[in-house]
Amino acid sequence: MSVVTSEPTKAYRRISVDPITRLEGHGKIDIFLDQDGEVAECFFQVPELRGFEKFCEGRPVEEMPRITPRICGVCPEAHLMASAKACDAVYQAELPLTARLLRELQYNIFYVTDHATHFYALGAPDFVMGPMSDPATRNLLGVVAKVGPEIAGKVIQCRAWGHEAAAIFGGKPVNPVNAIPGGMSKGLNAEERNRIEEICRYMVEFGKLTLKIFHDVVLANKQYVDLILSGPYLHRTYSMGLVDENNRVNYYDGWVRVVDPDGKQLCRYAPSEYTQHVAERVEPWSYLKFPYLKAVGWKGFVDGKDSGVYRATPQSRLNAGDAMNSPIAQEAYEEYFDTLTGDRSGRTPVHHTLAIHWARCIELMNAAEHALELVQRPEITHPEHYRVVCDKTPSEGVGIVEAPRGTLTHHYVTDGRGIVRKANLIVGTTNNNAAICMSVKQAAKGLIRKNTEVTEGLLNMVEMAFRAYDPCFGCATHSLPGQMPLKVRVRDWDGTVLSEGSR
Repeated sequence: MSVVTSEPTKAYRRISVDPITRLEGHGKIDIFLDQDGEVAECFFQVPELRGFEKFCEGRPVEEMPRITPRICGVCPEAHLMASAKACDAVYQAELPLTARLLRELQYNIFYVTDHATHFYALGAPDFVMGPMSDPATRNLLGVVAKVGPEIAGKVIQCRAWGHEAAAIFGGKPVNPVNAIPGGMSKGLNAEERNRIEEICRYMVEFGKLTLKIFHDVVLANKQYVDLILSGPYLHRTYSMGLVDENNRVNYYDGWVRVVDPDGKQLCRYAPSEYTQHVAERVEPWSYLKFPYLKAVGWKGFVDGKDSGVYRATPQSRLNAGDAMNSPIAQEAYEEYFDTLTGDRSGRTPVHHTLAIHWARCIELMNAAEHALELVQRPEITHPEHYRVVCDKTPSEGVGIVEAPRGTLTHHYVTDGRGIVRKANLIVGTTNNNAAICMSVKQAAKGLIRKNTEVTEGLLNMVEMAFRAYDPCFGCATHSLPGQMPLKVRVRDWDGTVLSEGSR
């Protein structure tokens, strides 16, 4: 659980949630209350620096698909595929069909595994156990005890088989490195294909179960529905996501589409054009950069049509796409929009932050169905067409995929020998950084009012604002503004500060 401290500072009372919980990486929330007990200011800070962009410089570009998946063990396949696609572009390589199908199949199976992790282990405790429940049971073990061993066993099997599929593709269950410039390092034989089809069929049934659990546990609970629809968890922003030629949601390939808060298209661009549409800025109090839409401009931490802040989440992908690419997920997509906006077509965007969890379940279903479709393609086991030789002079390339937590961009600039001279990574959580800060502040202001008793449960509800984004701060921290102070606190087992130092 988080360590919560409260201390006066000048005219304000500061409440710190440090560290925040159920995420990858490290972060803290500082809430400042004025003399009336109202929230005067709230900061969401990420006090860690990984700096993988700098690690990449000076390396042969073909090493990037082997290096960047090690940024994080949560979504290594996302970095693997974005990196491999960037390398394809660096070498102007045209992938054969089998190679593309193999990559997309592997990626959709990974999507199921990753979304299952967040929904059941990180997000579910707030809804299954209740946001104000005892923190000692508001965790994965509490969820298992409440939903029963049968459902818990299905979750474990889904994840285990997902990692087994990753090992079939890439030789190991975590941090696979089988996507290479020009294709894949190996193909699938008939026996491997049959096993993966078995895994995909299981995942389709698991997707149906997940949608049912969301209905039974969350949508059937009026208190939870009211919480999802409440003001503290609502932001009207632009939405970003990859789409195919028919504007259907796609995770592996396509065009980046951005729609405004009313659902009207702002832009639709190829990966190589991203610098024409997205810019990045830094703030002195965070190691995360803050991307924004160039066409609108940076107007600060505000939402609305006049602000360049956008979100790139499962919900954003549903907003940006006109449809899903599988039947059960499409039915769930229509129900989602009908329930939350009254527009079954999906043309009216959803802006409720906590509803991102529902969108994640729909995406899990879509990925499972699409994976089953892909594994049955006869070209998937072609014995030769899983790679091409990259024989053109390397230069510059961009690769974009949809990581489960947002649009992921890898951009490499090399010299004529293929040595990386510049690398830029805009990862899923970086896209959402401004929105996460806004969501945390808005939740704090909406939940903590004058004479409110600030309990651990109430602060957990503030944490729920960022947790819906499924953030990964390990791979998102690239900026080094040089102004952020470093504070180190050594605490006893019960949270008592034993010593403290600062820079």
